[in-house]
Parts: sequence; C-alpha cells; structure tokens
Amino acid sequence: MAKHRIYSTSFASVYPLYVAKAEKKGRTKAEVDQIITWLTGYDQTQLQARLEKQTDFETFFAEAPQINPSRVLIKGMVCGVRVEDIEEPTMREIRYLDKLIDELARGKAMDKILRKS
Repeated sequence: MAKHRIYSTSFASVYPLYVAKAEKKGRTKAEVDQIITWLTGYDQTQLQARLEKQTDFETFFAEAPQINPSRVLIKGMVCGVRVEDIEEPTMREIRYLDKLIDELARGKAMDKILRKS
C-alpha cells in the first residue's frame, strides 16, 4: 500500500498554514511553536533548522528528539477520524499535531492544550 502524500510533504510548507490558522483566531506563532516543541521535543533552534531544511513530515516525526508521552491524552476528531483510533504511527503523530493546532485556534488555554491538567 502506498504511503499517504503528507509523509513526503515538507513540514515547512504546512507550518505557515498552522501559524495562519492560529493568528486568524488571535493566537500567536510563539504558541504554535510551543505546541510543536511540546509534542516533538525539538527546541526552537532545531525546529527552525528543520523548517529551513524543508524536512518532510515522515522524517520530522521519525527524528523528533523526544516525542511527548502525554500525547496519548489527545482525543477527538480530526478530518472525520478519531485521532486515538489511527493505527499508523506517523499519521497518528501528524493528526495529534493537527488536533493541537485546532484546539489552539478554538481558544483553548495552553495548559489544557499541553495536557497539564
């Protein structure tokens, strides 16, 4: 079975869409970056390097320094699919990120988005 095209899409090509979605709802690029670093373990310098390198989604998640174990607390629907039911690991990570950005754009508090309680 062929891989979904999102795997070979550069993270840098989608990142501005995440930022635009957040900013349109009064949130910030810094909050988007905070979500990404929380989920992946990349620090700001590493994240910027990945963006400049045009790293694809599959590599972006495969090489993430420290995938956050609390991500399993992320529940809900993204694109009509429950994130907790996605079996393919890379697609699940991508959808976790999508869900977090959706929550940010909907005005959810950062503590709740980052599953701090």
